[in-house]
Order: sequence, then C-alpha cells, then structure tokens
Amino acid sequence: MTISEQVVTGERADLLQALRRHRGFLRQTVDGITDAQAASRTTVSELCLGGLIKHVALTEERWMRFAVGGADAMESEPIDWVGQFRMVEGETLAGLLDEYDRVASRTDELVATLDLDSAHPLPVAPWFEPGASWSVRRVLLHVIAETSQHAGHADILREAIDGAKTMG
Repeated sequence: MTISEQVVTGERADLLQALRRHRGFLRQTVDGITDAQAASRTTVSELCLGGLIKHVALTEERWMRFAVGGADAMESEPIDWVGQFRMVEGETLAGLLDEYDRVASRTDELVATLDLDSAHPLPVAPWFEPGASWSVRRVLLHVIAETSQHAGHADILREAIDGAKTMG
C-alpha cells in the first residue's frame, strides 16, 4: 500500500505536512531557472541552487536510512562531502528534482509506517553528543529543520540570480 492509499492522521499527518511545506518552498526557489543558473554560485560560498537540492535529497535519504536501520544503514553508502553541494557535469536541475521526488516519496511512505518512538544510537561524530540516540520522530524533526534552513539559503541564492523572492 502506498502513502496515497493510506489515511495518515494525527502527528504523522502534521510531520508530513510540515515537511511537504518546506520541500515546496525549496522547490519553488528553482522554478523557472536554467541548469546554468542552478549551477551558478551567487555568493562567496560554494552553494548553488542545484547543489542545495542535491544536498537536501541526500540528507533526507541518509537520515531515513538511519530511521530504518541505524548508523550502519545511514553510513552504508559513501558521501562526496564537496560534490553534494555542487552540480557536476552531466547533472541537470530536472534530474536532481526527479531524484528529490523519489526520496520524498520514500520518506512519506516511511513516515506512514515507522514506529515514531523507535530509536537508534547516533553515528560517532564530533557534532553528536556521545552515546545519544534519536527516535524516528527526532529524525523527522531534523529533516524538517534541514529542509527549512536550506530553503532559506536557496531563497538568498535565487534572489542574487534574478531578484525573485520565494519567501519574502
């Protein structure tokens, strides 16, 4: 059964609604731009709009792997820490958005079915409290916060391209 066939209510519906809203803001920032614009750096940072779409999709996918199988599952695929923020040769904005849609669909299905109280120890990293665990609920809140934060970054980048404002 897919998410579209299920009735999601209560807390799960609220989490999905918040995540979908911020995904929508992020997607709106790239509406109507070219691949060249999506790949362009408009600030002194390495960020570009296409790279932000790619990063948010990769981040959501990794955290949902964590929600299902813990740190080992999250770290089961290598990360290109630099390339995830850039569009590389051969990537298109449409392709990155399609991948984001695939990841989002999978997340939505998991939100409808996972035990929100199930928890896993966080991976060992200097930015995590040693020995801490996160529940699926906490993971979803983190994904919502990441998506929201990067939607704001994207809004700044888009405004520098052509003056368009998504959120202001």
